[in-house]
Amino acid sequence: MSLLIVGTVAFDGLETPFGVRESILGGSATYIGISAGYFVDKVNLVSVVGGDFPEADIELLKEKNIDTEGLQIIKEGKTFFWKGKYHNDMNSRDTLETQLNVLESFDPLIPENYKDCKYLMLGNLVPSIQLKVLEQLTQRPKLVAMDTMNLWMGATMDDLKKMLKRVDLLTINDEEARQLSEENNLIKAAEKIKTMGPSTLIIKKGEHGALLFGKEQEIFFTPALPLQEVVDPTGAGDTFAGGLMGHLSQTDDISFSNIKRALVYASTMASFCVQKFGPEALVGLSSEVIESRKNELLSLTDLS
Repeated sequence: MSLLIVGTVAFDGLETPFGVRESILGGSATYIGISAGYFVDKVNLVSVVGGDFPEADIELLKEKNIDTEGLQIIKEGKTFFWKGKYHNDMNSRDTLETQLNVLESFDPLIPENYKDCKYLMLGNLVPSIQLKVLEQLTQRPKLVAMDTMNLWMGATMDDLKKMLKRVDLLTINDEEARQLSEENNLIKAAEKIKTMGPSTLIIKKGEHGALLFGKEQEIFFTPALPLQEVVDPTGAGDTFAGGLMGHLSQTDDISFSNIKRALVYASTMASFCVQKFGPEALVGLSSEVIESRKNELLSLTDLS
């Protein structure tokens, strides 16, 4: 089933207790796309990069089942760059530098053969850009999912509320859920957010797993896999989204029971991502390795 991803393709500069990377491949669409590409034969990607973006990285995306027809290349521009430093607990970080570059004037152009997508994942972007994507589609997708962040809750709340009304599934972290809902209790927060539009909500809690809230007061929890070493958590949330949407698109089933299964795959994919810098740990996976890791995650709550 056709899966469309809209988000950033970027360069990241990273500092963690495990080392420094001055400039490596990053961006929400990159992580979502590579992760989803393990579940479906083709992921359609829409994003923008500058003339400094290496052909080798474009080829890497293609090798991971990502169609790059929708990747705009502004030859005279520079690719979006973000630099951050993680604290020792790896749960908090400081943004050291942000260069919007070509992203500042990004106007998403959806290729004709992408416009009838059945599944749509909107990575973290300005809500007005996310709205522009929906306006170009020839029909409403079976499932519209989106990610957002606390920045837009303060700077562009009106556009964010417009976008939420058109979304089926929202993924945010616990801090963002509390800010958006103005509720401290996550169950109350989830119920309030669902009244804003999305019938399904996933609240990510980092190393403490993720909560899924369905249409009919349904709640499901999946843990995160305990790891001895977390090298770089930068793309974990987007990798999570890729695993989720990849499984849903592959199975073409958006029942609550299947979203629960997708959530397990989402956590599985995120567990790989954090073990190396950037998307390095995602590049060489196989379906057998993914299934083995998924079973390891499931064993954490097996009472037999």
